[in-house]
Amino acid sequence: MRLLGVHTQVQQERRMQRAMAWRNSRGRLRTPEKFPTATGGIARLAYEQAKAARIDARRFLDDAKLTLQQITDDRIRVPVKAQIEFVNLVANALQNEVLGIHLAQTVDLREIGLLYYVLASSEKLYDALHRAERYSGINNEGIRIIYHQRKGSITFQHVGIARLSDRHQVEFFATVLLRICRNIAGRQLVPDSIRFMHRRARLPFDLQSFFGCSVTFGSRADEIIFSKTALDCAVVGADPYLNSLLEKLCDETISERRAISSTWRLRVENALAQLLPHGQARISEVCRELGVSSRTLSRRLTSEGYTFAEVVDALRSDLAKRYLREPELTISKIAWLLGYRQTSSFTHAFKRWTGKIPSRVRSRD
Repeated sequence: MRLLGVHTQVQQERRMQRAMAWRNSRGRLRTPEKFPTATGGIARLAYEQAKAARIDARRFLDDAKLTLQQITDDRIRVPVKAQIEFVNLVANALQNEVLGIHLAQTVDLREIGLLYYVLASSEKLYDALHRAERYSGINNEGIRIIYHQRKGSITFQHVGIARLSDRHQVEFFATVLLRICRNIAGRQLVPDSIRFMHRRARLPFDLQSFFGCSVTFGSRADEIIFSKTALDCAVVGADPYLNSLLEKLCDETISERRAISSTWRLRVENALAQLLPHGQARISEVCRELGVSSRTLSRRLTSEGYTFAEVVDALRSDLAKRYLREPELTISKIAWLLGYRQTSSFTHAFKRWTGKIPSRVRSRD
């Protein structure tokens, strides 16, 4: 990768001018936002992929509560929840279980925009990751990057959205970040491991080769783990002057974005998703995870119109329907993943939710 020189600095200054002009005219081009929001890059890539396959993805827009303008105008931010739903629908239509990874493998990293350039002009790779942690909200407010320099780990934490629904977006995020690390370091960096919270039977061999390390599913966190020495390498396009300019622009952009705080229901759901398979979906365990008392948690859920038992029941219902679409999971395995000690207990609960037994639903899919 060439050094980002004077020509690139001029380009970035022009970007700044355009960004400032757009911010001054906001309201004319943007639709009402529902936080957290994202630039919508992965949704637009999925839309183009569907078009290339001659699938009319416009029919999925209403289901995902998106408009055609949002999906075609990169000046408009989109709700992260809607982006996740839209990409899921396109992936199903394409019958592509790893659409997020495939999109991340082919996207031009420069399309990421300001965030990419501030990373690519950093001095060291670990400096770039610190900036990714600080500025990733510019591109996606629904996933927070947490970089642990001592452990060499990069964690992806969902904010304001349920982790349950996300598969393709978080895989896209992790794959793109790995590509950026390799690109700006000028080396084929190989992580020690990659872990995802969602469940998947296996990755195709070509994707295993691309990552070059073990990829684990059903983990307690979404993260990439490098050796401590791997991230100490220099960035080949380091430019301290350009980096200082871009950091200022990033700080301005971040300051203009609204602070996002997840609802208590979502926080409880994300904690429960890790506890269910271990049979620990108890309010005491969730309170320990969230650092609050059971009285405080109950009061905050009540203020949102829920009880703890209702949140657990609804989450199990959603997970059950999702797991039943995965043929490699047996009914007994699904029961265990949902925290039921006996399959009969799961069958009884599922019939209460849907009026049907799990095996009948699976046989119709």
